[in-house]
Amino acid sequence: MNILLVGSGAREHALAWKLADSRYVGRIYAAPGNGGTAGIPGCTNVPISVEDLQTLRLFALDNQVELTVVGPELPLVSGVVDEFAAGGLTIFGPGKAAAQLEGSKAYSKAFLNRHGIPTGWARIFSEFEDAADFVHGLDDLPVLKASGLAAGKGVLLPTSQDEAVEQLRAMMVDRRFGDAGTTVLVEERLQGPELSVLAFCDGENLRLAPAAQDHKRLLDADRGPNTGGMGAFAPSPLATGEILDTVEHQVLRPTLAGMASEGAPYQGVLYAGLMLTDRGPMVLEFNCRFGDPEAQVILPLLQSDLVELMLACANGSLAGHEPVWSSESAVTVVMASDGYPDSYETGKPITGLPDGLTASGGALVFHAGTRLEDAHIPSVGDREETVLTDGGRVLSVTATGEDFKTAVHSAYGAVEQIHFEGAVWRSDIGTRVA
Repeated sequence: MNILLVGSGAREHALAWKLADSRYVGRIYAAPGNGGTAGIPGCTNVPISVEDLQTLRLFALDNQVELTVVGPELPLVSGVVDEFAAGGLTIFGPGKAAAQLEGSKAYSKAFLNRHGIPTGWARIFSEFEDAADFVHGLDDLPVLKASGLAAGKGVLLPTSQDEAVEQLRAMMVDRRFGDAGTTVLVEERLQGPELSVLAFCDGENLRLAPAAQDHKRLLDADRGPNTGGMGAFAPSPLATGEILDTVEHQVLRPTLAGMASEGAPYQGVLYAGLMLTDRGPMVLEFNCRFGDPEAQVILPLLQSDLVELMLACANGSLAGHEPVWSSESAVTVVMASDGYPDSYETGKPITGLPDGLTASGGALVFHAGTRLEDAHIPSVGDREETVLTDGGRVLSVTATGEDFKTAVHSAYGAVEQIHFEGAVWRSDIGTRVA
């Protein structure tokens, strides 16, 4: 079968790699893809923006695509699933109404409260002065969240009330996050370790993936600004059987039931970002797709056929499937451009990449912000393709092993072999559990 994969990050490279391993797959089209997806046998990059929903649908029709897989949140929130379904096309992901769980934090918080799903308190504001007055009246420092999509950077942790007010001004008045910050949540700052729990869903049934832990801060020891994620590991030792049972029955199943009762059945991957507090697991946020970098540590642990799972989610038959997961540990380290998550330069040549996907020692190198460029070699009068940086997060280097110590050693061994000007990465991903 032909598959259309929408997106261009390391998550999409990992998805393309896993999809290509399916016995059902003939050709994969990545729209727009990146320098890594272009190197997967049977995968072709096509220059279609993830925002151009109509062109994506027409491409799927013209190329006999039998399954479309959507990586990033923007097309899901924009209604790509509805667009494809109206054309009779099979697509993996939630519809526009269900994707509001990620597209609007204000909607998500109200949904959680309506259905009694554990989460921190929050007040929602659309006027800066009202938000500032509320913050000044608080005894404890809050979390500030842009309600809309902000590429994983819309959560701010002020260190004082004055800083909180300035951050509110930056979001609501100066439009730091564009339209995403016109509505802001001033939210309870919960305490405890964070956990990412992803579940395959068919609208009624769900199947859990191994729980992961992400590293959002740019620098070692969780210092520096929040990013889209600088690395992750799975399965998390924090995710005991008791914790996962609580998350499934107090968070995920009530969410599926609640969405169905409100006329927006949830199909696809539901990602619950949780904090393990002294009151139990509490929802920080929902994502309506595979996380990035969580996908890069979860997918290598999946031993079942990913296409079978996705089709079961899309056609409502997940009850007949029980995915098999490896007992190994997985670690991924993100290599980023100097200046990320703010301004950074692109177009830096990357050297030391493996000829294929797998580096020496068995690590997998998933491309995120890369592109291919033809390079003229004067000495031989020939041309070859050079991989250049093309984003803030450039590569995700993932390794698995019988334990975290082995996986960490393998991942960082591969990182040390790769070079580009200004490369930045954390040196402590997974080391606390290794």
